[in-house]
Amino acid sequence: MTDPKTTPETGRLALVTGASRGLGAALAELLTPEHHIVAVARTTGALEELDDRIRARGGAATLAPMDITNADAMAQLCRSIHDRWGRVDTWVHAAVHAPPLGPAGYLDLKDWERAVDVNVTATGRLITFLAPLLGEAGRAMFFDDPRGGQKFFGAYGSTKAAQIALARSWQTETARTGPQVHVLEPRAMATATRLRFFPGEDRSALASAGDEAARLLATI
Repeated sequence: MTDPKTTPETGRLALVTGASRGLGAALAELLTPEHHIVAVARTTGALEELDDRIRARGGAATLAPMDITNADAMAQLCRSIHDRWGRVDTWVHAAVHAPPLGPAGYLDLKDWERAVDVNVTATGRLITFLAPLLGEAGRAMFFDDPRGGQKFFGAYGSTKAAQIALARSWQTETARTGPQVHVLEPRAMATATRLRFFPGEDRSALASAGDEAARLLATI
């Protein structure tokens, strides 16, 4: 039986966008002892594996296999959270699209549009959906990866920088009123996203997503 403190009615609620793997999945697991997890990602199988790990920790999760760029689906999810639980205590925004590296003069327009949709447009839309649910007491977490201006990182670096600029504006605007908005900078991790960028890298020196998630949570 689930520990009562992890149920939405008596404990806290954490929404994790980009929960299927990497830092998002690791944070979902670490938040489990005191939070019911609403886990959002496109990959159903990975979400089910996360659910197994959360249950093994004595927690509980609600799985939401959907694309964060689907405005109607995300609006319905936030409405359902409001109707059932009335709030979100913690929002972890770890969803990201990492296009292949390439020269700015040869951008693949499909990858570019997907990066804008996921990294910028969906983030802005989700802030408007979640600000009322977070209220004054909630907290949101964003994760910087300062690649803007680096060669071959044009699509990823520029859209990730735009996402973080938006998060920092929200952070400044809510500094006195809440919610708390945290912009964190993870260390290099042995994730699928980094492997996409640096396929030949020696990964033995990279942090694990679990260790880095624990370090980041300890800073806030």
